[in-house]
Amino acid sequence: MIKEIAALLEEPDLTAALANVSACIKMNYDNLNWAGFYLVRNNELVLGPFQGKPACTHIAFDKGVCGACYREKAVQRVDDVFARPEHIACDADSRSELCVPILVNGDVVGEIDLDAPVKCRFTEKEEKEMLQAAEAIASAWVQHHWSV
Repeated sequence: MIKEIAALLEEPDLTAALANVSACIKMNYDNLNWAGFYLVRNNELVLGPFQGKPACTHIAFDKGVCGACYREKAVQRVDDVFARPEHIACDADSRSELCVPILVNGDVVGEIDLDAPVKCRFTEKEEKEMLQAAEAIASAWVQHHWSV
């Protein structure tokens, strides 16, 4: 799937590219109820392109799994979102989450966020694939001079 994502990232428009990447992820992973992006804007995470139900629009850096991903600059793979008191339930059906930072020059510019309606949905393999996707997005970010 990383080759497909890399091809989609040839698109120079940030919104168009990430919209297609979120669709690609949703199509290629079974049992997801949400696949999309949060982008760093105005000192918070702001909803970007996604596939799934309507989602939280703004997330503070000190809130939720996405906030932890931002603060730690590290993947957050959560097998049971109810075991994480800071989890923000944008979709009451979500039971597990994978959040991967997109790093450009050491700074988080955005995040890939995946939600699933079952516990323990995300594997180490998928975590590695999403890290590769985040690296490809970071490269496209620099190449296309994206900013938010």
